[in-house]
Amino acid sequence: MVNVGSWGRLGSWPHDVRPLTEHGLPTLPLAPGRQGLAYGMGRSYGDVCLNPGGTLWTTPGLDRFLAFDKEQGLLTCEAGVLLRDIQRTFLPRGWMLAVTPGTQVVTVGGAIANDVHGKNHHVRGSFGDHVTHLRLLRTDGTVIECGPDRHADWFAATVGGLGLTGVIAQATLRLIQVPGPWLDVESIPYESLEEFFALADSSEAGWEYTVSWVDCMHGEGARGIFMRGNMSDSTGGRAPPDHARTVPFAPPVSLVNRFSVRPFNWVYYHHHRQRAGRQRVHYVPFFYPLDHLLEWNRVYGRPGFYQYQCVLPRAAGLAGTQGLLREIAASGEGSFLAVLKTFSERAAPGMLSFARPGVTLALDFPNHGDATLRLFDRLDAVVREAGGRIYPAKDARMPRDLFESGYPRLAEFLPFRDPGIRSAFAQRVMPASPD
Repeated sequence: MVNVGSWGRLGSWPHDVRPLTEHGLPTLPLAPGRQGLAYGMGRSYGDVCLNPGGTLWTTPGLDRFLAFDKEQGLLTCEAGVLLRDIQRTFLPRGWMLAVTPGTQVVTVGGAIANDVHGKNHHVRGSFGDHVTHLRLLRTDGTVIECGPDRHADWFAATVGGLGLTGVIAQATLRLIQVPGPWLDVESIPYESLEEFFALADSSEAGWEYTVSWVDCMHGEGARGIFMRGNMSDSTGGRAPPDHARTVPFAPPVSLVNRFSVRPFNWVYYHHHRQRAGRQRVHYVPFFYPLDHLLEWNRVYGRPGFYQYQCVLPRAAGLAGTQGLLREIAASGEGSFLAVLKTFSERAAPGMLSFARPGVTLALDFPNHGDATLRLFDRLDAVVREAGGRIYPAKDARMPRDLFESGYPRLAEFLPFRDPGIRSAFAQRVMPASPD
């Protein structure tokens, strides 16, 4: 048994870690009480990627590109392929991922299982919107080939299904054509949530990518920096260096605290306010701003950290976001990198997909024990009243009732669960898997 934790570093627990091969699950038949779970890079912040006391089938060895249709941009690959390797391989050929999250160090299987989103939901939707085929391995030996037009119910359960319907072995993704690795980006300071929403709405028609940083310590006044970008056909600019720095160790206490966050946010806001305007940016720092700093999760210290990400319906978005920011500022907790953005009026591809029409807020909190959990209870109350939901990929403590109310298709999803698979998250918020 090997102790394994997730990106939030809230703890580690014993797991029977075994590699997953191309030909199936080497641990079949399963021993009673030792159900498994596919495990990629472990970049989920909470417990959706953990299975304490059970088996983890590691997928990074499934890292082959299998086929590429250059006429349609269709890439077939194994589930352990990293998004980073897709970008590096196909961008020089004029293709890239249609949707990408805030880190490229995740596997294709993990991106599908969590139906990750990026900065362009209003144009491209979520990751699952660009998956045309899946090969799903069930622990009873069944192989299910599914897609939007074939066994669509299995596809909808598996996209965003948190790895609970089986093990994703292969996938076919539709890439998009791009002129090169550069973006033309404009940054605009804003000083109210009303101004943020106006910028978000007015940018949807002409800009592929939109996102904003928000000063979470400024209260409901919500000043921040709005960024919007389009892929550029320019060949100019300086590419970022290939090497990355590493946070060498986790300090005894978090470096992100009430004494550091407020002055950092003040400096960050005023620095970027002075530099507002247009510039040409390489795709790596634009899409993946933290990937240049390896093991950055260590800055939160040995106790680890939580990330809280929710989405609120647009009708309740202004008041709800004001309520969240008010609670966060009053608590003195907060993050250097708080992200605020909108999701479009677009149906989700998965039964348990997180993205829905509205506004989403995401930020990190150092683990201060009960004080942090009490703050989350207050944030939950705002989300619950607004009719919102919390992102399972980032969660380590969501109460069951909030999961059930936030994901109304849960009952539809449950019959597709694989009884040979479990996760700590599923044990915490879902009914027991059927035998």
